[in-house]
Amino acid sequence: MPAQWQSRILHAALVGSDLELLGSDAFPGAYEKPQGFCLTLGLSDLVRAREVFSMLSEGGVVKMPLQQTFWSPGFGVVVDQFGITWELNRAAAGEPDGALRPT
Repeated sequence: MPAQWQSRILHAALVGSDLELLGSDAFPGAYEKPQGFCLTLGLSDLVRAREVFSMLSEGGVVKMPLQQTFWSPGFGVVVDQFGITWELNRAAAGEPDGALRPT
């Protein structure tokens, strides 16, 4: 690693009760703009879904506000400040988590 990178945050982890999502920076000169995908985050609590959606919205662009849909009491789409598209989904009543289920 170049010396100037030694004081930077090189990777991060988002850790949940049964989930770990890892990310890292690209090496110098290897960055490519992310495109063609989105991350879907399932949450079991609507209040928490609103908090996370709000945090991801800071400096980003809301594509679909977090709202009730026919499959969920809370679904929304936001592009964060780094250009990553996130779909947040609150599980429907009776679902144990926020995962999207085939219909």
